[in-house]
Amino acid sequence: MSTKKEYVDFVMEVIDGVGVIRSKKMFGEYMIYIDEKPALLVCDDTVYVKMVDELFQDFIMCDQGFPYEGARKHYILDIDDQEQTRYLIQLLLPYLKIPKRRQKKFID
Repeated sequence: MSTKKEYVDFVMEVIDGVGVIRSKKMFGEYMIYIDEKPALLVCDDTVYVKMVDELFQDFIMCDQGFPYEGARKHYILDIDDQEQTRYLIQLLLPYLKIPKRRQKKFID
């Protein structure tokens, strides 16, 4: 089952205002970027957040799961608790990095 675009729109509406937000569809699922940092992975209409050791105590109440086969374990956000979701994302943002651009390989 893949994520519905309407669900991603709902998630983006919930987190509106925490930064500059955009989503990108990937293999039927979505990555939500905040300030150009990959922040939320939305798979099967579930919102996943990368585990950060420094924030363990803040995310301890969150469920944990695997967004897809072969992935590392992530926290699962309760997106219906909008206040908590926004709070946790604001804690998480300083620990996320903007991905480096890959250089294109030229073949002679």
